[in-house]
Amino acid sequence: MPLARSLSVTSLTGLEDWDDELDLENAVLFELLPQISFNYILDLDPEDVGGIYTVIQTKAKITLDEWGENYFLIGPYLELNVRTQVELIEPPNPAIRRTIDSMNAKGCKVYFGRWLIEGGPYVILIDIGATAWSLDRWKTELWESCSIGIPWYDREANDAVLFGFLTAWFLGEFSAQCEEKPFIIGHFHEWLSGVGLFLCRIRKLPVATIFTTHATLLGRYLCAGSVDFYNNLQTFNVDKEAGDRQIYHRYCMERAAVHCTHVFTTVSQITAVEAEHLLKRKPGCWAQKHLDFNLDKTIFFFIAGRYEYSNKGADIFLEALARLNYLLRVNGSQTTVVAFFIMPARTNNFNVETLKGQAVRKQLWDTANAVKEKFGKKLYESLLVGNLPDVNKMLDKEDFTMMKRAIFATQRQSFPPVCTHNMLDDSTDPILNTIRRIGLFNSSADRVKVIFHPEFLSSTSPLLPVDYEEFVRGCHLGVFPSYYEPWGYTPAECTVMGIPSVSTNLSGFGCFMEEHIADPSAYGIYILDRRFRGLDESCTQLTSFLYSFCQQTRRQRIIQRNRTERLSDLLDWKYLGRYYMYARHMALAKAFPDNFTYEPHEPTAAQGFRYPRPASVPPSPSISRHSSPHHSETEEDDERYDEEEEAEKDRQNIKPPSMMGPVPEWRKRSKKSSSEASNSSNASTPTIPSSPSDLSSPTNSLIEERN
Repeated sequence: MPLARSLSVTSLTGLEDWDDELDLENAVLFELLPQISFNYILDLDPEDVGGIYTVIQTKAKITLDEWGENYFLIGPYLELNVRTQVELIEPPNPAIRRTIDSMNAKGCKVYFGRWLIEGGPYVILIDIGATAWSLDRWKTELWESCSIGIPWYDREANDAVLFGFLTAWFLGEFSAQCEEKPFIIGHFHEWLSGVGLFLCRIRKLPVATIFTTHATLLGRYLCAGSVDFYNNLQTFNVDKEAGDRQIYHRYCMERAAVHCTHVFTTVSQITAVEAEHLLKRKPGCWAQKHLDFNLDKTIFFFIAGRYEYSNKGADIFLEALARLNYLLRVNGSQTTVVAFFIMPARTNNFNVETLKGQAVRKQLWDTANAVKEKFGKKLYESLLVGNLPDVNKMLDKEDFTMMKRAIFATQRQSFPPVCTHNMLDDSTDPILNTIRRIGLFNSSADRVKVIFHPEFLSSTSPLLPVDYEEFVRGCHLGVFPSYYEPWGYTPAECTVMGIPSVSTNLSGFGCFMEEHIADPSAYGIYILDRRFRGLDESCTQLTSFLYSFCQQTRRQRIIQRNRTERLSDLLDWKYLGRYYMYARHMALAKAFPDNFTYEPHEPTAAQGFRYPRPASVPPSPSISRHSSPHHSETEEDDERYDEEEEAEKDRQNIKPPSMMGPVPEWRKRSKKSSSEASNSSNASTPTIPSSPSDLSSPTNSLIEERN
């Protein structure tokens, strides 16, 4: 089933805007984060986490700009991480303070502080362990009210129940403690926070609810099972599939949250298609060592993320690398490719051979510095007396002996290790087994070298002491051929840093870029077709992408990186953040129809846009043998490429919000208009639907493509 093009926001596409700023003076936004997500959020290594961390951390500033002191994050209390990530303070809001005091007086442990990131948002931390004694009673209530049973052995689901009941308790208590009743929005992320959402609806709390799924629970399990997922979405018996995988209770929690929420959102359009079939509701909107090669002719590829071998595309990447190695060898290429796999796995320590290599590298570095210092001292002394140095006398026999000893120390009798650590499951590890099958053992004859680093990067690592951002900027291409990727923050991060990347048309990021760029590959965004091609065809296409990239000259890669970095405006929260604003305003209108109105306008084709093809054709050699920039670096004077001219044209394609056309109205009703509205027709005032099917958003329409 082909994906329909979505409406976008501001210049991105035609998501409705609003004339007047929504009056948020008496509105409060609580963003509720599930147990595992808040573990991520307070973790010391951002690259160690998934998309939820990236979403919350990066959009915190823009949400604070909109909501100010009325924005709060709610999550579980984790003492070890709180010590270094949160500054505990007294709540400045009197109602929040009374709510926390009331809950603490009844046996809860609730803390308040600032999360130490940009913007410093307020966080409310609830210790779920302090109320574990209520688990059986709350599980009984959950069964009696929702017919959802939670098995005793599923600790994660039990924690979700505790967190859900505590958050619902907090929101209800906060509403009761407010002297002037505010308009409350609860934004819940992932199934682990879903219990709190449907408890709010069951208890009829005055809370406008939003539920965002970053990846459906069942979808992740199905894709891990090597099924033809996207082409069989309509045929899955979801209840049976969830039951077979012993996650039926979790699936029920997720589906209940989806059908009870006022506004349901996903992080990408392809996840919206998935959710429509698996969760049976259409989202209202989506929100988004010894070297035997020449370093000057070396290209660095990398893949990073959770260790989901098939879902993240590590299988197809390895197969493509084997084919790329063959192509480079038979064509006599002098280019060497080093491919990094940064995926956490179970290890017990660093590999001894890897540590030896690190020691040898350090010895080379120390030797070079010692010789350099000695050379510099002799050079200075020669110049000081007014003589030009005699190069033959600058280094003596001892210096040459020291350098030869360092060089001999780098020699080895075996291949450099593929994996940097000792794996606990070496014999069954899918990446290592595939490397053994395809024979990429880092031999001197191989033009493709593989380094498997089964641990996330850290500047404190004794082996690879670099932060993730430094590492990404040092690479030439990120390769993310995922089969299941609701959004795709790794390629998005590459784009913001100006690093070309490979994505797929099964990832939210890939679909988004295909929609907004006429020729993505010209901008360094290679979209792999994994939806309508078989595995072998997709692997061949990926190999073609990689081989073409290897044929680019240094200048071509620089031009492409400049183009890639100019796309960062597409991913700026100034634009993407408006999807969350849209969802919150829609929730207020549905939960409080007497106080807020929502009058959508029909979108026009002119609301969308697509980045045009660059004036100079794409630099990929596979497209044209005489593309511009040219292959020959001696022909640079004849190239039809002007960086400033291209950049100016691209800047014109993202229109500021002030340049947008007609927009619908988002208004807070005055008391007078509220009383008048109660006597008038309710045609223009949405009411809370009686069934989940009534909660869907205005129908998406196709965007007319511009040439």
